[in-house]
Order: sequence, then C-alpha cells, then structure tokens
Amino acid sequence: MAHTGDTKSLMSDINVTPFVDVMLVLLIIFMVTAPMMIQGVDVTLPEADAGPLASEEEKLVISIDRKNKIYINDLQVTIDFLQEKLKKILENRVDREVLLRADKDIAYGLVVRVMSEIKGAGVEKLGMLTDPVNTGKKKSGTR
Repeated sequence: MAHTGDTKSLMSDINVTPFVDVMLVLLIIFMVTAPMMIQGVDVTLPEADAGPLASEEEKLVISIDRKNKIYINDLQVTIDFLQEKLKKILENRVDREVLLRADKDIAYGLVVRVMSEIKGAGVEKLGMLTDPVNTGKKKSGTR
C-alpha cells in the first residue's frame, strides 16, 4: 500500500484548557466564600500609644468586678437584663460605643458572655479598658 499524503493520526498531547477553566472557577469560589468562614467576636481595641480620647458625650462603661457583678456605669445589673437595659440606654444615643472593663481574675467565659450581650444590644463599637503596662517602677503602697 502506498502512503498517501492524507494521514489521520491521533493527537497525543493533553488538552489543559478545560483543566485550567475548572481550576479558575474553583479559585473564584474559594475567594468568595473564604471571608464568610471567619467567625469570632469583633472587638475594637484602642491604640496603646494614644492618650485619652476627647469626647463630647460621656462614654458608656460596662464593668465586671471580681465578685462577678456587672455594672452599667454605676448601676448594677444582672447578665439576664444587660442587653435589655443597654437597648433602652442606646435608643437616644448617636454614638453607639461601649467600653468594657473587667477584673483580671474574672473567668474568660463570663467576659465573652457579657461581650455577646453587649453586641446583641446593637453596639457598633466595643472597646476594652486596660491599665497601662507596668514599666518596672514600683507603685506606692505595693511590694
């Protein structure tokens, strides 16, 4: 048999175009869904180097003492009524910022529960109050 110039042979190269298309679609899906998978409690912490904040309106401070008592400024409340009281207080406020001050010996779970109640009341910004870091100088009256 003579060989004519019309040969039909199989192509042995792999066509990667469909593979690249599928990978790009998967990349886009993961890029869109990744930010939705992040969970946690949003907390806006103040800068350590910043001085006192100037404010026209008195800030609302939630405090937890070492006996697990919760206060809104100076008013003692139970955790069951914290969200309800905060909603009433924040109705008439333009600034929906609350500062949280907790004793260092309080259980972490209680602090998180209080933070959850605060956020549930519609607070937009939650700041944490802390003492400045000890620079090695002794305070008067301490050992």
